Amino acid sequence: MVAEKPSLAQSIAKILSKGSCTSRKGLNGACSVHEYTGSFQGQTVRFKMTSVCGHVMSLDFIGKYNNWDKVDPAELFSKAPTEKKEANPKLVMVKFLQTEARGCDYVVLWLDCDKEGENICFEVLDAIQPVMNKGIIREQTVYRAKFSSITDTDIHNAMNCLREPNRNEALAVDARQELDLRIGCAFTRFQTKYFQGKYGNLDSSLISFGPCQTPTLGFCVERHDKIQSFKPETFWVLQAKVFRGKDNPLSLDWSRGRVFDKEVGQMFVNQVKAFKEAQVESVTKKEKTKQRPQALNTVEMLRVASSSLGMGPQHSMQIAERLYTQGYISYPRTETTHYPENFDLKGTLKQQMNSSIFGEEVKALLSTGLNRPRKGADAGDHPPITPMHAASELELGSDGWRLYEYITRHFIATISQDCKYLETTINFSIGTEFFSCSGKTLISPGYTTVMPWQGIPLEEAMPVCERGDAFTVEEVKLLERQTSPPDYLTEAELITLMEKHGIGTDASIPVHINNICQRNYVTIENGRKLKPTNLGIVLVHGYYKIDAELVLPTIRSAVEKQLNLIAHGEANFQQVLQHALDIFKRKFHYFVDSIMSMDELMEVSFSPIASTGKPLSRCGKCHRFMKYIQAKPSRLHCSHCDETYSLPQNGAIKLYKELRCPLDDFELVLWTSGSRGKSYPLCPYCYGNPPFRDMKKGMGCNECTHPSCQHSLNSLGISQCVECEGGVLVLDPTSGPKWKMACNQCNVVVHFFEHAHKVQAAQESCEACDAALVAVDFNKARSPLPAGETQHTGCVFCDPVFQDLVELKHATMRHASHRGGGARRGRGRGRRGNPKKPKDKMSALAAYFV
Repeated sequence: MVAEKPSLAQSIAKILSKGSCTSRKGLNGACSVHEYTGSFQGQTVRFKMTSVCGHVMSLDFIGKYNNWDKVDPAELFSKAPTEKKEANPKLVMVKFLQTEARGCDYVVLWLDCDKEGENICFEVLDAIQPVMNKGIIREQTVYRAKFSSITDTDIHNAMNCLREPNRNEALAVDARQELDLRIGCAFTRFQTKYFQGKYGNLDSSLISFGPCQTPTLGFCVERHDKIQSFKPETFWVLQAKVFRGKDNPLSLDWSRGRVFDKEVGQMFVNQVKAFKEAQVESVTKKEKTKQRPQALNTVEMLRVASSSLGMGPQHSMQIAERLYTQGYISYPRTETTHYPENFDLKGTLKQQMNSSIFGEEVKALLSTGLNRPRKGADAGDHPPITPMHAASELELGSDGWRLYEYITRHFIATISQDCKYLETTINFSIGTEFFSCSGKTLISPGYTTVMPWQGIPLEEAMPVCERGDAFTVEEVKLLERQTSPPDYLTEAELITLMEKHGIGTDASIPVHINNICQRNYVTIENGRKLKPTNLGIVLVHGYYKIDAELVLPTIRSAVEKQLNLIAHGEANFQQVLQHALDIFKRKFHYFVDSIMSMDELMEVSFSPIASTGKPLSRCGKCHRFMKYIQAKPSRLHCSHCDETYSLPQNGAIKLYKELRCPLDDFELVLWTSGSRGKSYPLCPYCYGNPPFRDMKKGMGCNECTHPSCQHSLNSLGISQCVECEGGVLVLDPTSGPKWKMACNQCNVVVHFFEHAHKVQAAQESCEACDAALVAVDFNKARSPLPAGETQHTGCVFCDPVFQDLVELKHATMRHASHRGGGARRGRGRGRRGNPKKPKDKMSALAAYFV
């Protein structure tokens, strides 16, 4: 049996085995395997329960089509073949699944019950079916469990009502993945290369396009444009205050609302001022109802989390998923706002009886009787989001508790009474002009007991009066006001627009909003308002100039409807895919031909790359200074050669002693993540144009396989990394007097020989571990060597003299995905072959993060 997440697998196994399962770690270290004996289809069988970690596979182009420089982006629409690759190769998920599935007769799939989960079902099946038992012919060996919460009842019901996985829903996800990959990559590669080659201060490492992401940005820019084009208009309002006896004065609203001509307004003021009394024309009292909310779905949860809890959609969704896998709430991805007839509302409510927060309201509700929830929409997916177990803030943490508390309050509100209040309206006449005032009096709070922020505010009681009564006019004045522009879109408003126009799904909406923030297209202001950046504005305006449909929600909405037809088995996968790709392919060619229209907007807002940055290092071709452009993505530009050279990101770039690369004469630069992290030199030309076959793009001198260069791996490599496979510990010759060597793949840093004058890699190797020996020249006043000696050569790992002078740490990296190189060759210096990984001496060192 396979679940979507390790914690989910553990919960399901405990329920089905009644707590009698044994557990062990799987070979990938991330997923556990829970085993127990039980009954399946009338037979006694041995169950194995394990999990994946989300998608097993991801869609990508085959190798050569991932090279931006050698592939025309237009080819990505049709010529470029795609393949499924392991989503996270480090997890070796396919091998793990096959190891556990070998010898199994049946598989039960417990993946999340949405289209993505259905897609993962078939990823799992593709991995395990070839190794499962085939000796006995059976009608069915693959089963799908459908469940909405991690409760004993729901899990046992799912196990007793197994069905088959839905191939059509999985194909709909495949189609969306391929469309997003081909369309997104084609547009993104073209506009990124085009604009980053021309402008130096775009401050974005990727000028991305997405079929859902771009319309999402379009909504934000559309609101920005309305704000910018808004012209305030002055208007005037007539305000009158009246009183009777010792009653407090009443402020009356003018029936005409407002006028846009001051002289007309003044005329009305003069007319009203001629009268000293206001006559009561009518008094109406009407009982009104404020309806309890409908059951909670994903979009509403995300809206409230952003507007009321101050939590972004992506963060809220992650918390909701955690609460679900821990069994506190039902499945958080649902479009449904209607409880099924057989849903146990009373049993769910009783879970909260002993809560110190909701307990009193729950007991009162149980004693008076539950109110049937309002009829909502049944999307046919999952029941609404509902609390499944009582919890406390201590169990869930701050943000987890706040979201759980809202979900619980919302659920209790759905089965509470409506809020009832009495609205009293008094209509007045002063001469020929009419005015009114109104007030609300609470009759029954209903659901607002648990959602007090929606309650009727306490107001001063309206005076008791009847038609014909007279009030004294206290004052009449003309107030000048101005129309105001709309505010920037909030996340909650954006979510509403995306849902209305069919952009994204309840699961992907948070991802698209997060993407436009990460790409520096919008910034999040106070109140979680989304303010477009200069880059975001120019991009959207450029799309409008070339092809408005690239940014309008219409086409993507139409595509989503076609994908839903695939999911329902009403449309052919290949035909829908080809039709959508044909449309966007034609749009892409027109976009490329018309790019100057967008460029005209870019050149007004951004600086040419030649006039950006500061001189840093010399070009190996013209020997003039190249400029270092620090804005994302940081790079070097030679204005004389009109060439741009990429650099490693998320660190600082400095000149490296004015030394030059022996291959191309470019001055070397030094990348560093800070004094406590790692650093390495690199040649700007070699970094983007690997000089040797065993090197790849993005390698610094610490991975260069040049046989004799003093900066290369062959000259400075010491030993295979003590932690990762394939990495090499390379001496950092710039680190003195706090000397260190760092892995050229992972973030391991070895500090040694502090205050030494000089540290060098020697020609000889250690006989025990084959690591390069290190020659150290210590400061005479601080030498740790016996008898006052200052020089010693030995193995960093094996030499007893050096043993106490070495300390393993992990470098502080500014970005988790940074790769400080990544040698693909042997595990040591070329002239020594492959040195062994140091023995227990090094692994016994204290490893910790700095």
